Amino acid sequence: MHIILSGYFGFQNTGDEAILYSMIQQIRQEDPSIKITVLSNDPAHTKDTYDVHAVNRWSLKEVVTVIKRSDGLISGGGSLLQDVIGVKSVIYYTGVIGIAKVLQKPVIIYSQGIGPLNGATAKKLTEFTMNKVDHLTVRDRDSKQLLTKMGIQKNIEVVPDSVMGLDDSLTERSGREKDNSVIIVSVRQWPSTQPYQQKFAHGLDLLAHQGFEIVFLPMHGEEDAMCSQNIQSLMKEKSDILSQDITLHEKINIIASSRFLIGMRLHSLIFSAITHTPFVAVSYDPKIDSFVEHMDQKVLGHVNNDSWTGEHIAEDIFRLQANYKKIQSQLQTIIHEQRNKSRQAVKHMLSVIKHSK
Repeated sequence: MHIILSGYFGFQNTGDEAILYSMIQQIRQEDPSIKITVLSNDPAHTKDTYDVHAVNRWSLKEVVTVIKRSDGLISGGGSLLQDVIGVKSVIYYTGVIGIAKVLQKPVIIYSQGIGPLNGATAKKLTEFTMNKVDHLTVRDRDSKQLLTKMGIQKNIEVVPDSVMGLDDSLTERSGREKDNSVIIVSVRQWPSTQPYQQKFAHGLDLLAHQGFEIVFLPMHGEEDAMCSQNIQSLMKEKSDILSQDITLHEKINIIASSRFLIGMRLHSLIFSAITHTPFVAVSYDPKIDSFVEHMDQKVLGHVNNDSWTGEHIAEDIFRLQANYKKIQSQLQTIIHEQRNKSRQAVKHMLSVIKHSK
């Protein structure tokens, strides 16, 4: 069997690369003989990193040729169908799906976060395309509700983000104990009328003053590195910024070895959860709220409101400190359940493709 993977791959975004890695890992666990081709922005890097075939996602000829030779297309995961910064993303991913359907190939929508969809074009393309796919899964209830409200007739299943299904071996700390003094911080730029970066700086100063070591971990290259530098420049206490170029495995192990994580990026929070590292979440998007709720935790605040301060960041860390073992145990139980559900979802979608031949 030959499967095509379509997503935001090859852009060196840690979250999407983790999605790709986990999808490849779980597919190979089910059937090592499956050939995988990735539509990538950087085919050479994707091929070398994941030991898969890869083609240029922007080359219509290459995309059509490889889909034509395949047994099916998997589109996901991540937030592919959204128009927050424009409709181009929706046009691209529904276009790839359209090519597969014209070529009479089965299409799986896998663990996607749908929306926001604000424009009429994005809504119409999404509605038309989702009603044509062969199997439809989303990663949260909000996405399911949005598609249902749009009139999607297909059965819609809610399944975990694929990263939840990562093999235990990747999340092990190689025998290292957690460093009780380290707090990892994952931030990103986001347009806001609120001074959220100043709030971060003040809260991190309070924690550093209490003896914690503050370490910024950029999850998306230069963009996150710059945001980390901005917040660091606003701080009075010492902090460190890790290289934006460290590997996916290193990032997971760094979080696994820390005491806490304070994060905006979804996959920094997911990495924290799968390594049973208690976290504080600051939201900029409904996908953060959905994930945190699913982990039976609460979002500290949103970058666009004034209901939280730097003091609240420090207070939340001290709350986690006081209930550390209990929260770790909660995360462990939830992640074990989510890992099993993720693997079942992969098994099911492979079965759909196999029986569509």
